Amino acid sequence: MAVSRTPRAFSSFICQSCRQRLLPSASTRAFSTTSIKAADTQSQNNDRALAGLSNLSSNLHRRKGFNNAASTAANPTSYTSILDQDAATPETLLSEQHSRNLDASYTEKPHRLHILATKHNTHITFVQPPRPAIQTASSGISRTSASAADQKKTIDVLLSLSAGNLNFRKAGRGSYDAAYQLAAYVLKQIKEKGMLGDVKKLEVVLRGFGAGREAVTKALLGAEGVDVRKRISAVVDATRLKLGGPRSKKPRRLG
Repeated sequence: MAVSRTPRAFSSFICQSCRQRLLPSASTRAFSTTSIKAADTQSQNNDRALAGLSNLSSNLHRRKGFNNAASTAANPTSYTSILDQDAATPETLLSEQHSRNLDASYTEKPHRLHILATKHNTHITFVQPPRPAIQTASSGISRTSASAADQKKTIDVLLSLSAGNLNFRKAGRGSYDAAYQLAAYVLKQIKEKGMLGDVKKLEVVLRGFGAGREAVTKALLGAEGVDVRKRISAVVDATRLKLGGPRSKKPRRLG
């Protein structure tokens, strides 16, 4: 009687090393650490993103009232009401610290050096933007020793001198030499009293066509105005021109 033999599996004829090569293994990609996503999962994510964008756009249109065409046609002024409904202010767009850049009142105003040059005299006035007296170093008023009335004072004129303050009398006040000495003295006082510490921008305002106009200009361009000249940002001519008006005085004739 023949003995029945159990058929041997095909795998028994394969060695162990070859068997591991034939076994199915997980697919991997070289030089990549990200897992492989199925195509249907990526398409689902794209559909969700598109749905979110469509919902956002519909909410915005509903908020501004664009989906109500009947009310818009009935009320012609609804377009302006829609624009004014969500009017943005600088405070809503930027923080309070940066919104002051959009406001002209927060812009820093420059100091001014006014020069009035007439044929009889020369006046020089150094002016700062209006500030409290306790914030002005040259005022001599401090927070501790000043009274309540002094603390409320505001100072804009820091220095005002003319050729008469330098002991020039009568016709000598309108000379070129008097104006040059006055300009040199004023520039020296501005430096010695520490007024240049707060000056970031300086505007020179010229008025009149006397001898002091050229004298003060030479002083600013010379050695006396080295420290002040660096801060000059603009030179303005504020000479008043007569257009019509009353009849002028008869010119003086000598001889």
